[in-house]
Amino acid sequence: MSSIDRSMSAVFLALGLFGGSAASVAPLAAQGVDVVELTVWDVQEGYRTGAFSAVELTQAFLDRIARYEDNYNAFVSMNSAALETAADLDAEYTQSGPRGPLHGVPVVIKDNMDFGGLVTTAGWEGFSAATGGMDLIPDDDAAVVARLREAGAIILGKTNLPDFAMDGTRTRSTVAGLTLNPYDVSKAPGGSSGGTATAVNGSFAVLGLGTETGGSIQTPASAQALVGIKPTYGLVPLDGVFPLAATYIDVVGPLARTVRDAAIALDVIAGPTETDPATFAAVGHLPASGYAGGLDSADIVGRRFGLVGGGWRAQGLPLDPRTARMYRDAVATLEGLGAVVIEDPFLGSDFAELYGERPRVQTRAYDTMIYLRGLGDGAVVRSVEEWERLTGRPFPGGLGTREDGTPPAPPARPSATEAGDAYQAWRLRLRAAFRRVLEEHQLDGLFFPQAASPGRDLVEDPARPEYSPNNWPEIPSNIVNDLGVPVVTVPAAYYEDGAPFVVALIGDMWTEGELLGYAHVFEGATLARQPPALFERLGG
Repeated sequence: MSSIDRSMSAVFLALGLFGGSAASVAPLAAQGVDVVELTVWDVQEGYRTGAFSAVELTQAFLDRIARYEDNYNAFVSMNSAALETAADLDAEYTQSGPRGPLHGVPVVIKDNMDFGGLVTTAGWEGFSAATGGMDLIPDDDAAVVARLREAGAIILGKTNLPDFAMDGTRTRSTVAGLTLNPYDVSKAPGGSSGGTATAVNGSFAVLGLGTETGGSIQTPASAQALVGIKPTYGLVPLDGVFPLAATYIDVVGPLARTVRDAAIALDVIAGPTETDPATFAAVGHLPASGYAGGLDSADIVGRRFGLVGGGWRAQGLPLDPRTARMYRDAVATLEGLGAVVIEDPFLGSDFAELYGERPRVQTRAYDTMIYLRGLGDGAVVRSVEEWERLTGRPFPGGLGTREDGTPPAPPARPSATEAGDAYQAWRLRLRAAFRRVLEEHQLDGLFFPQAASPGRDLVEDPARPEYSPNNWPEIPSNIVNDLGVPVVTVPAAYYEDGAPFVVALIGDMWTEGELLGYAHVFEGATLARQPPALFERLGG
């Protein structure tokens, strides 16, 4: 049995899908299914007891989307075959039982992930005929999307992101406009996976997938009180995902409302595949019991966690007084659970100074070339040059023909350049410094506030309503992104104005299982997350 098969089996066992008694849950009526805060377990229990069918559940989610989407704008496009897929899954369930741990679970995917036959816009109007560009339609699914569907998930639609995922605070795209935060429409929803976060937070889906280069899973999770997993680089395949910095940094990870749901999703999407050779680095690092399978045996007693301080970074510190109070309360909860905390373990390590020496390396031209080539023979566009020839426009971001008519720099493989060598050499030094601190203080992880202050306003400058500086007050990234190490976010509390306060658990490479266990214990002690109250669009 492969590591992936073992992980999938562990999830089945965790959900009670291989027999045995299932945990009791509140009965769900077949008529008028209440989808608010529905979990994977709730869905599987509903199917097991006959409380509803996949078609009924999918329709309930679609009805909720139809009611509220106009106000929150989470989606770029919808999957018109969702109900057909649900009907097929109902027939399959009757005949042979659940296909996988996400059988009939409605999910969403960020619109930089390929879904065969649907447009991938990456948020940019140039990849959509509806906004004057040219439809970018892949032949097949991204590897993570294929894994979702193989596990039985129903893809409801593709969610909004800033153009090319290049804003970590707000989610405004030229193809779909501005996404709002269901907790407070005057506050930023986080980016660049803000569409997925809003869909999950607003119960438009059970869970969703986002991507991260510089905080783009953590930040929307922080803005919207979600569990987000930024995995180790190489754990989850990037094949079929429009890149930003795929050679060294980009990752795909789940956004969910509970730790268990996030762990189940990670079990589904993690692991090696030939379509992304980087994932072979994960061989031997997937937990035998699966990420979800290890949650109930997780123990935090005696575990040692480093706390945030100036040794980690100068930016954002000291914490806003309101955040500092929230953080002290979260740390007290952690200690009350039996953990040991270490104040500013990076102090005196020169870690922050070393991070400041980060060399610049550009990988977008190479990464974009690889992605476009992978769209398949049926795609109209398979290169930047083809897009420019067919549209008569220059491709943005320095990847296409320059304004003076000269061609762009060639898309050299980064590992063949001295800039790439310099970056990798620096990253090895940074990882060594990170591990020295963990080892010196015998740390099991770091326990940080995800943001140094409450989230940003949606409109930063009323005189310039479309001004969108990338200024989320994050604490873990971009450091963790360059390190390639995992982060798990967990809702901890709410500020007086209702904005979420979210903590981030950080570990060394391949420690997702341990971090999820700690997060699960913390989540159980706080039960912090509260659903937002949604409103229909005025006049809608």
